[in-house]
Amino acid sequence: MSTPLPGLPSLVEVYEVGPRDGLQNEASVLPVQVKAEFVRRLLAAGLSTIELTSFVPAGRVPQLADAEELLALLGPLPGRHPVLVPTQKGLDRALAAGAREIAVFASATETFAQRNLRRSVAGSLAMFRPVVTRARTEGLAVRGYVSMCFGDPWEGPVPQAQVVDVALRLHEMGCTEISLGDTIGVGTPGQVVELLRGLSAVGMAIGRVAVHFHDTYGQALANTLAALQAGVTTVDASAGGLGGCPYAASATGNLATEDLVWQLHGLGVDTGIDLDALVRTSVWMAEQLGRPSPSRALAALAATSASPSAANEKSC
Repeated sequence: MSTPLPGLPSLVEVYEVGPRDGLQNEASVLPVQVKAEFVRRLLAAGLSTIELTSFVPAGRVPQLADAEELLALLGPLPGRHPVLVPTQKGLDRALAAGAREIAVFASATETFAQRNLRRSVAGSLAMFRPVVTRARTEGLAVRGYVSMCFGDPWEGPVPQAQVVDVALRLHEMGCTEISLGDTIGVGTPGQVVELLRGLSAVGMAIGRVAVHFHDTYGQALANTLAALQAGVTTVDASAGGLGGCPYAASATGNLATEDLVWQLHGLGVDTGIDLDALVRTSVWMAEQLGRPSPSRALAALAATSASPSAANEKSC
């Protein structure tokens, strides 16, 4: 049973990042066949937007060194399937592998820009410009990520003006979607709304903005609800809550897709996702990784599925 709240969209696009942002932070490197099966299961569960992998040097992210092999195994897929591409060389590889949408990953802070891309904020944006221009010329959509939107583990709270500036530059160079990342999970709903207002004030359409929350302080779902009420309709999430960031130790898991879908369906918001099939997929992936998922909804639904009478056998 769903109970809607005023001011929410009727449909939300869930942008699944588990195969890329989720697996890049795992200590183990999964076989490419397992990654391909993960994507297929997510598709079968109704996720039509799935970020597949990264075309980055193997030494930087060895967990995703098999990007070409993965795309070859998967072949053409329905829906949106972006890949992360930071450089012209990465774009060459992505185009040769048949990618039809890419993403670039910028930082709102100087310290993280140096740690993640070994460049200043200005230097990283200069690196992205020819990549975005060429990708758009080739007919590809381009997502622009902005990381550290609310806080940075080295610099502390991040001024809103810095985030707005980087987002606007990505938009002006041709990015078709901007994803705002709370990389270390310190943001709260009021900050989310204020940042969206700041972007609106400089002429950015909120319909082209996505949000990407980490759940370090348990704020991801609250922040998501605030963003939806402010006009956002695309939300990033990771099946089973996989993920983090290899270059920011305090960046814990992403918002779990199961937690997000449970909330959205409870609010009467359509996602096109079969939650039971998604739970089975994330349970399967947890088995491949050899550890439990941090998703609360996944744990509850998996337990109920395993023992249909469990809810009636326990009191609290």
